[in-house]
Amino acid sequence: MQYRKLGKTDLSVSVVCLGSWSIATKDFFWDNQDRADSVATVHAALDAGINFFDTAPAYGDGDAEEILGEALGARRGSVVVATKVRPVDLEPERLRKSCETSLRALRTDYIDLYQIHWPNHAIPLEPTYRTLRELQREGKIRHVGVSNFGASYMGEFSRLGRAESNQLPYSLLWRSVEFDIQPLCAADGMSILCYSPLAQGLLTGKFQTADEVPEKRARTRLFSTSRKMTRHGEAGCEQETFAALAGIRRVADELGHPMGRVAVAWLLAQSGVTSAVVGARNAAQAIENAASAELRLDADVIARLSGITEPLKKLLGSNADPWEHVSRMEKP
Repeated sequence: MQYRKLGKTDLSVSVVCLGSWSIATKDFFWDNQDRADSVATVHAALDAGINFFDTAPAYGDGDAEEILGEALGARRGSVVVATKVRPVDLEPERLRKSCETSLRALRTDYIDLYQIHWPNHAIPLEPTYRTLRELQREGKIRHVGVSNFGASYMGEFSRLGRAESNQLPYSLLWRSVEFDIQPLCAADGMSILCYSPLAQGLLTGKFQTADEVPEKRARTRLFSTSRKMTRHGEAGCEQETFAALAGIRRVADELGHPMGRVAVAWLLAQSGVTSAVVGARNAAQAIENAASAELRLDADVIARLSGITEPLKKLLGSNADPWEHVSRMEKP
């Protein structure tokens, strides 16, 4: 396992982070997730060298936090735990209540990285920021991060103070952050934490056509607006997406490595990236994800993969919101 510094903190985190959305047993997205499998997933991640765990109250309405807290048990002190506050809870009193709820669910008295899950244009950011710093002074949180903050919201936050990280959708298939957001993060020494690094399974190679993708996964702007669960109203780019996947698969086959492992290794080679937040539903998936940290790609392979997905990057443009035509990551 490789480890990198989180922002400008003294925390060293594994370059593969276990994302806990997929271990929630009460989330509409994941059918029939077994709690014992979820606990085993966390244990396998720990044993594989992963020391960074990301969760949120939104995952299974707190279920993921509770499972993570149970599974970490006595090993809590040796890991870095990140959780979030919902955008509806950014007013000071509700933020405090949300933090206390997360502390109880996680069975801990401090949160290593506390992140604003999404910006909320209806709630002023300055009182939120002041409350976060109060929680930090009280020892309830160690460091502050943001998630899904585009360039405009990053600018507003930076005028108030520092965030150590920005958790963003970033993968070989979703490179919109490279236009405006990634350069700002890199210039400020802000860690980029990449969620959906496997594009909800597309980059594992398990789907050959768009029609094979389950409805719940075919929701992003990669997919046609005719797909049942989309809400973006755009034409989508299914042909370009699966052409890119075919090209990535050829490279992975040449290298003799699983496609998903290659995709994560490419991501970890990008500027400003500290960790890939990869979900897993069982121990085997956690072990496979951890193996991605051991793969180093040559510069020519990295450039070749980037070239394969460059047309898709240009087509999607600078809107980094995977689900909406008008980005919720930018100020209205």
